[in-house]
Amino acid sequence: MKIRSLVTGGAGFIGSHVVNHCLQMGHEVVVLDDLSGGFEDHIPAGAVFVQGSVTDEQLVAGLFAEYKFDYVYHLAAYAAEGLSHFIRRFNYNNNLIGSINLINESVKHKVKCFVFTSSIAVYGAGQLPMREDMIPTPEDPYGVSKYAVELDLKAAHEMFGLNYVVFRPHNVYGENQNIGDKYRNVIGIFMNQIMQGKQLTVFGDGEQTRAFSYIDDVAIPIAQSVNIEGAYNQVFNIGADKPYTVNELAKVVCANFGVTPDINYLEARNEVMHAYSDHSKAHGVFGEGSGVTLAEGIARMATWAQRVGARQSKEFDNIEINEKLPQGWAPKVEATVATNV
Repeated sequence: MKIRSLVTGGAGFIGSHVVNHCLQMGHEVVVLDDLSGGFEDHIPAGAVFVQGSVTDEQLVAGLFAEYKFDYVYHLAAYAAEGLSHFIRRFNYNNNLIGSINLINESVKHKVKCFVFTSSIAVYGAGQLPMREDMIPTPEDPYGVSKYAVELDLKAAHEMFGLNYVVFRPHNVYGENQNIGDKYRNVIGIFMNQIMQGKQLTVFGDGEQTRAFSYIDDVAIPIAQSVNIEGAYNQVFNIGADKPYTVNELAKVVCANFGVTPDINYLEARNEVMHAYSDHSKAHGVFGEGSGVTLAEGIARMATWAQRVGARQSKEFDNIEINEKLPQGWAPKVEATVATNV
């Protein structure tokens, strides 16, 4: 009997890789994606694609009734931490209410396991290295929404027996990333700017640190987690161990394109200065990571990016709060020409 899995956000970056690994495990895969941040040509051949949103309660209910999913991999989200302060309603509708639609149907249809991609944004500042036994104190609406879903999954497990696995990845990069999103994913932003002959833009002095995680260190354990009973009803940090400054990152990216770093330092935005996690729990359950170094991973992504070419950055046109909006993020206002009647 075939295993059927739903992958939300399967046309996106991490989601498309998870779809590929699920297909390799022999799953029948249905992808639900609204293409707001993904691309249909990223979906691996063999998956069924349904264009739509997790916020569409009737669509979600219909998919569960039709396909009787064994597993749900929920990766659909608008994952822009910094922007989430200014799009609060959009953030909670997409990242929280959309998730609840999926959890409701998973309970009703006795899904065997619900795999949720959360974020290290749940931790907030001042907790280094971030460990799963720490009490989350998220500082932005994106982190708040992710932690709320984690709490709801725990409650759904205790009330209804819905098994879950929560992953908290961070700063993931690699092939299929949306390099045209100017609000998130600094490696993709850098590559897109280089290919367009623009300056690299960095908020603050570039000394903030992140542990940049190659996609294989994240997508493979996510896909395989449903087969590992010891992972059930647990939370895992997942990703790379070694942090780098954004300035160090810029040098590595530029070297792969044969250019000298030319950086425009913008006013610092409200963000956590240093963020890296402890992954000993994940290593104990899933084994060691892929071993792909930052230099090797960026080289792979650069080769892919040069093949697909630069992408035009899309403006987010539903900013709800303009106060304190970071430099360069304000919506572009089209000029109007006055006419005399």
